[in-house]
Amino acid sequence: MRYPAIVRDGASRHVRMITSLQMRAARALLNIDQRQLADLSRLSLPTIQRMEASEDIVRGNVDSLMKLIGALETAGVELIGEGAASEGGGRGVRLRARPRAMRGQRKAFHGGRVA
Repeated sequence: MRYPAIVRDGASRHVRMITSLQMRAARALLNIDQRQLADLSRLSLPTIQRMEASEDIVRGNVDSLMKLIGALETAGVELIGEGAASEGGGRGVRLRARPRAMRGQRKAFHGGRVA
């Protein structure tokens, strides 16, 4: 069964969704291709390709959606949902600010892992 990309965060009760446009924008911000995103999220390349081919809200099984969103967040991507605090409004993505100790250092992607 395929579900829209709605992941409930148990602690804060937030619902996170991701669109195919957000997926592509997140990859662009991280400067990675679909294969690297597949490696980071521990999903297959065809799964990533199917997700990005979605019309709007990404659909897939819950486990895959959680892996995808978790990998993007671990890499520093913040998903901006509809109605979230954002000057321009609407959905989007942005990179989270890194702690001061890490500023000036670049994250490197090696074999599907953030180094």
